[in-house]
Amino acid sequence: MVNPAPVRVIAVTGGKGGVGKTNISVNLAVAMAESGKRVMLLDADLGLANIDVMLGLHPHKDLSHVLQGECNLDEILLEGPAGIKVVPGASGVQQMAELSPAEHVGLIRAFSDIGSDLDVLIVDTAAGISDTVISFSRAAQELIVVVCDEQASITDAYAMIKLLNREYGVDRFRILSNMARSAQEGRDLYNKMCRVTDRYLDVMLSYMGSIPYDDYLRKAVRSQKPVVQAYPRSRVAQTFKNLAKKADNWPVPDGAGGHLQFFVERLIQFSSQGGEIGR
Repeated sequence: MVNPAPVRVIAVTGGKGGVGKTNISVNLAVAMAESGKRVMLLDADLGLANIDVMLGLHPHKDLSHVLQGECNLDEILLEGPAGIKVVPGASGVQQMAELSPAEHVGLIRAFSDIGSDLDVLIVDTAAGISDTVISFSRAAQELIVVVCDEQASITDAYAMIKLLNREYGVDRFRILSNMARSAQEGRDLYNKMCRVTDRYLDVMLSYMGSIPYDDYLRKAVRSQKPVVQAYPRSRVAQTFKNLAKKADNWPVPDGAGGHLQFFVERLIQFSSQGGEIGR
């Protein structure tokens, strides 16, 4: 029996809301799919999901129905742009944002059978540092921390990195600067983060790059399309395509750690420790 190919699991987080995580997750997923990868995008903002709205999709059921046992995960999958598979979260369902450890386990187990025809799983996490955010961030092989050049964003991103490092031993983070006015501003923001973490934490930050401030992105959002398809020649679209190529060249996970099944097992393990997560 042939082992399944490694699945690259990328979590996109940032601590603060409004830094553009969902836009980045969507456009990175579509850009990777357009390059030939089989991509699944998970809306892990379980209580305030919005990927379906951003893409103009209309789910009949979502993760809340899976959790309630009304359907299986594959029954809620939506097909998005470039053939990406979208797992819709629940929107406006308060209890989804406050799952018990047992409910986390039940939800995460639903993912155990989806890795057979998948190259990349991108997880768009919620804002803040909830149990669910921590669980997904710890279990992913690659963790992208999105930061904007404003003090609240920098402070919250540092708090996220500090918690994951000191409490859970996560020591590698990829910093992505968003809404940068120039390439130098993006690099300066990364350097600013490094100065703080180098002083207080034992972590390795790597610079993924910067996404320029671009009105085409706003226009794409209004038209409910990813900018890489709505305005493929725009500067921001080209940036996403370059970032997708860069991500494709990251070392591929090997062994058990590269399989979605292992990701699920780690998530279950982390979630079952819910009493201590986020404390």
